[in-house]
Amino acid sequence: MSQPPQDGPAQGAASHAPNLRIRIVFGDDAMLGPGKADLLDGIRRTGSIAAAGRAMSMSYKRAWSLVEEMNAAFRGPLVRSSRGGAKGGGADLTELGEAVLRHYRDLEDAAASACADRIGAIHALLRDAESRD
Repeated sequence: MSQPPQDGPAQGAASHAPNLRIRIVFGDDAMLGPGKADLLDGIRRTGSIAAAGRAMSMSYKRAWSLVEEMNAAFRGPLVRSSRGGAKGGGADLTELGEAVLRHYRDLEDAAASACADRIGAIHALLRDAESRD
């Protein structure tokens, strides 16, 4: 469901279906949005914060910073990491991390479903809508 943002408001409009991107702001210090969710997905897939960040064109420092933000914002850590060494380091999602990611993805799906007609109506009003039909 989540896709990287397009450059500018109309870039890629003709070649990509519209998508809904949700950012949940829980107050002054906690937020969960598509970037953090994609990072969690990447960590789950690769077993590495660095690899997940690279796949998103993000520096290791930025990826680690986002992981630290998420780990501090929730009741417990979402990502568990181990340092390198002879066997190498790694990272994975905790049960809480899996639950947060699952709830976020379910929310995305429910919102996209509930809003599909309205998104389509707005999409049809774009300047180049006639050329897409």
